[in-house]
Amino acid sequence: QVQLVESGGGLVQPGGSLRLFCAASGSIFRSYVMGWYRQALGKQRELVAAITSGGRTNYADSVKGRFTISRDNAKTAVYLQMDSLKPEDTAVYYCNANIRTIVTARREDYWGQGTQVTVSS
Repeated sequence: QVQLVESGGGLVQPGGSLRLFCAASGSIFRSYVMGWYRQALGKQRELVAAITSGGRTNYADSVKGRFTISRDNAKTAVYLQMDSLKPEDTAVYYCNANIRTIVTARREDYWGQGTQVTVSS
């Protein structure tokens, strides 16, 4: 009923930048919190950044001052601008959205398929 499609990952050198994009489509009535999580090899998935429909943001301490999350409510899309990237930012990044659907009228969490970000020289 709801699909999240991500793009923008890739290989970048330390100190470089990438911009991730995620758009939701389907039977969406309303979106609430949208965010980005990441999972490095051998580690648990962790929150990177989240943003409410009103624009309130929350960041992991490890990315504060380097990453910026934003969203377009009209498009049910969320962006993650990643600057000053470090090797420890290497991970699969997943888009997450809390959405109320038209069909069920329930709020549920949806996930994208993940996009690989590799920071290496």
